[in-house]
Amino acid sequence: MFDADAPRGAPVQHSHEVRAELREPALALRTLIPDVLRGYGEMSRAAMAPGELSSATKELLALAIAITRECDGCIVSHTRSAVRAGVTRQGIAEVAGVAIMMNGGPGTVWGPRALRCYDEAVADILKGERSS
Repeated sequence: MFDADAPRGAPVQHSHEVRAELREPALALRTLIPDVLRGYGEMSRAAMAPGELSSATKELLALAIAITRECDGCIVSHTRSAVRAGVTRQGIAEVAGVAIMMNGGPGTVWGPRALRCYDEAVADILKGERSS
């Protein structure tokens, strides 16, 4: 979905491909450094838990950072979590707008990718697939 180095006009990966590409290496890494990834998981759950800010707001913040950092896996993960938290397509678009404002040109490339990821996540939910 997010191959910034692909030649102009080349097909880009979709969120399903990003998730599939990262699945096996992530499992392998988890077996090699389980304590690190367990700690990261605990920190993530604590940071994303609802508090003064809702989980949806926190996912939108994470998505804006993911767009800024041009992290395809992060965009997939936080867009899908935003969908589960009830964020609308318009909400994703507005976050992309903030990322564009803060990042200039790169935001115009990575923001639309987040919107496409939203569409794919909603389509998956409508098809009854698990959004993880």
